[in-house]
Amino acid sequence: MSAAIRITVTKTAGSAPRDAGAQMLVWADRTEGTIGGGTLEWEAMAEARRMLRDGRATHQATIPLGPALGQCCGGSVSLDWQIADTLQSADAQPLWIYGAGHVGRAIVRVMAPLPGFDITLIDTSADRFPDTDVTTLVAADPARVVPHAPQDAHHLILTYSHEIDLAVCHAVLCHRFQSVGLIGSATKWVRFKRRLAALGHDTAQIARIACPIGDPSFGKHPSEIALGVATAMIARQPSRTKERTG
Repeated sequence: MSAAIRITVTKTAGSAPRDAGAQMLVWADRTEGTIGGGTLEWEAMAEARRMLRDGRATHQATIPLGPALGQCCGGSVSLDWQIADTLQSADAQPLWIYGAGHVGRAIVRVMAPLPGFDITLIDTSADRFPDTDVTTLVAADPARVVPHAPQDAHHLILTYSHEIDLAVCHAVLCHRFQSVGLIGSATKWVRFKRRLAALGHDTAQIARIACPIGDPSFGKHPSEIALGVATAMIARQPSRTKERTG
């Protein structure tokens, strides 16, 4: 892979396009991610490409947006430039998705570009995985991989089989987790609650499963379900600060 420069927002003061932690990668001929767009990003990209051209590895600067760049935000942004080949995701929340069918692939397409989530997609067949840069895991029995998930993971269960869905629900309820969502109708959920109770789970634990996932008002198309899921998960992010456009 060719060399790239990673630009990171390390600090902001006043109004700024993105919060601290926002990142982008800049190559000589392309970019990935964003630090907020506008003149700030344009100038930061230009500096990154000068670094690539000159062979420099690091650079730091604090930029007043109004006086220096004429942006309406009016605050200031501190940036760090470093040679790198990936975006950092140290604060990303683990999101484990079981099922790479139409809905699973739609959720991955919507969620993968978003900051804050480290996605693992599990399915029984590698042929079902989308061409997306997320961790993929083939498992003949998806329920058996649940104990390997981080204890703070979010789980979305939407396989092609009700029996697999039930087994994964049971496994997740036997494991520590942050949240769990299950695709399904009201009828499916009534049956699942009864069967999970028979497996020994109490009412309060079963109630931690959100079913159906998404926002029914958005519709039932896979992309509409994915938008509802993404909206709910973004809103659930801890201490989330709404970003402003500069």
